[in-house]
Amino acid sequence: MSAFVIDAFEFCRTGGYREGVTPVTEMTRLAADCANASGEIAWSIQGGVTPQGYPTMTLSVAGPVQLVCQRCLAPFDYRIDSSTQLVLGRDDEEADGMEEVLDDESIDVIVGSHTADIRELLEDEALLALPQAPKHEVCPSTTLLDTLKSEKVSPFAGLKNLKSE
Repeated sequence: MSAFVIDAFEFCRTGGYREGVTPVTEMTRLAADCANASGEIAWSIQGGVTPQGYPTMTLSVAGPVQLVCQRCLAPFDYRIDSSTQLVLGRDDEEADGMEEVLDDESIDVIVGSHTADIRELLEDEALLALPQAPKHEVCPSTTLLDTLKSEKVSPFAGLKNLKSE
């Protein structure tokens, strides 16, 4: 069994803790959303129990990634820094019940596993920390965007010729 595969319920019950650093290149879904696969994500995962007695894990991810600006299409540095609390249910029905009892939007209730790959949970957290439309605060140059706009041909340009016939 991999060092990253854990019994999530046992991890929470015993107050387990793990931390590490993972290169973005090893997080294939995250790397696909980035301009390049440079950078490393520092992470930690802490197990525990909620005041209601539910198993819980706190995941934290932080590190620099390169994203593509949606305005100017140039790459830029973005710092991921996110933490979330996951509460574990044994099945969908139990998870739904826990969600109603907790009634807290900041806590995510998921179905736990006795063979959970924490790499997937950590990569999910990093992906959720990315902006939906990444943009520079102020774009350094719009030359690439201007070039693309000038090369763009209207899909209706051909219709103008048909009308005159």
